[in-house]
Amino acid sequence: MHAVIKTGGKQYRVKSGDVLKIEKLDGSEGDQIVFEHVLSVGEGEDLKVGAPTIDGAKVKADILEQGRLRKVIVFKKRRRKGYQVKRGHRQHFTRVKITDIEG
Repeated sequence: MHAVIKTGGKQYRVKSGDVLKIEKLDGSEGDQIVFEHVLSVGEGEDLKVGAPTIDGAKVKADILEQGRLRKVIVFKKRRRKGYQVKRGHRQHFTRVKITDIEG
């Protein structure tokens, strides 16, 4: 069974056992979280689509890791003006494993 969940401003199509890298969520490794913004559940003839979400549908997941992605360098320059700015950014992420889909 598949489900489409919304978290961190993005939508993910998940099934039981999937491992995802998503925007940072509160919690520590080993905690269980519940996604309640479920947009659709099922597949084929059994597909249920919400408007915009399905009432009572939940997707449960375990937090595997909290970390940061590789550094992205942002370099700005205006030629012949002596202007240079170099900045870096590391995005936080949460790796989760989908354990159960209720819908």
